[in-house]
Amino acid sequence: MGQVQGTPDKQVTLKNIQELYRKFASECPSGNLHLHEFKRIFGITSNSTEEESAYMENLFRSFDTNKDGKIDFMEYVAAVHLVLRGKLEDKLKWSFKVYDRDGNGCLDRQEVRHIIIYKIKKHNDPGITVNIDDICNRIFELADKNNDSQISLEEFMEGAEKDPWLMDQLKLDIGPYNLGQ
Repeated sequence: MGQVQGTPDKQVTLKNIQELYRKFASECPSGNLHLHEFKRIFGITSNSTEEESAYMENLFRSFDTNKDGKIDFMEYVAAVHLVLRGKLEDKLKWSFKVYDRDGNGCLDRQEVRHIIIYKIKKHNDPGITVNIDDICNRIFELADKNNDSQISLEEFMEGAEKDPWLMDQLKLDIGPYNLGQ
């Protein structure tokens, strides 16, 4: 099943791209996706927390590869492809880039806390009580191999690939309403 990978895959890919374009064009008639539209697609409203809004802004910047303040169709397709079909290594690098809020190439405790807080709020399960500091400490114990109180990209990748719990904590968790669905 599925061993022959020829023309049918190309047709499906073309069909998928055409569907993505249709959705993109209907959501973004200007041909560009701006931050406020991006936030709307991801369900960020005036009632959303500052943390949720900042998280989506970082996510938006990670997709805006040419840094012009908007996502064009090519950036959109690249983002959808990464999220839906990207290799684990690429997804982890992208997750790290989103989490590294100050862009210094390392995650500090505050950035890791932001990850945990966002994930807890995203899942919004009142029955779950967690200690954010305990989770943060465990992440650092598992990933910060040189004990410098920062997690480098290499430590991030290595830790996530070796430990399923850490992978679950570190993988980017996004839930768009229309993006690629």
